[in-house]
Amino acid sequence: MIYVCIPSHDEGPTVGLVLWKIRKVFSEFGREYQLLVTDDASSDRTGETLAPYLKVLPLTVVRNDQRVGYAGSVEALLRLALDRSDRPRRDFAVVMHADFSHGPQFLPEMVRQMESGADLVVAEATLSGEPSLAHRILRRMAPRIVGGVKVEGVRDTVSGFVAVRLSSLRLALKDREERLLETDGWAANAELIARLSRQARRIESVSVVERHDLRARPSRIEPWAVARELWGARRAVRMAASAT
Repeated sequence: MIYVCIPSHDEGPTVGLVLWKIRKVFSEFGREYQLLVTDDASSDRTGETLAPYLKVLPLTVVRNDQRVGYAGSVEALLRLALDRSDRPRRDFAVVMHADFSHGPQFLPEMVRQMESGADLVVAEATLSGEPSLAHRILRRMAPRIVGGVKVEGVRDTVSGFVAVRLSSLRLALKDREERLLETDGWAANAELIARLSRQARRIESVSVVERHDLRARPSRIEPWAVARELWGARRAVRMAASAT
């Protein structure tokens, strides 16, 4: 089983179409899958948008009355996938965004890498369609700013488009009474890779295109604020990578 985990906050204009595109991919690719989506206290019509898809897709929606944030949503969905799986050594989860920055057309290659024996697959992005020079510079420099993650063959630690074998996730969660992810936003992506990479025997990367011209809302990124957040998260990410 492939669990596609999609954290969402105010992504009503795109989340439904993203789900339908994923359905089309898996219909053609021929794999069993479930869609797990968080509606993280959205103030738009995300809930109304998702409602009809519950009837026609293998979809579960986790609705939060109060916002838990990106990292909290990702962790909740990954834990849900692990709880549902009866074969964690075979099954895996994919985390991707709801705003079309992560293209569903790249899922088959990630699935192939997982089916060939990878425990963690990281999608490394080439940026497309971002008009802001500051955003483009930040996106390119973000892995260096947050630092802390040294995984051979993996350079883009902040994309947030990853696949993980659930047995590796289970090991990462083992004996952690507190949250798996202590940071948020882009830093949480790096922290997640840091924690998962310690449990993964084989790690692969795939090349994808990250689209910033298809989202139906203004960017939520203020470059200098995000850069400061990434710098402030360096210690937590470093500790995640070296924890015993």
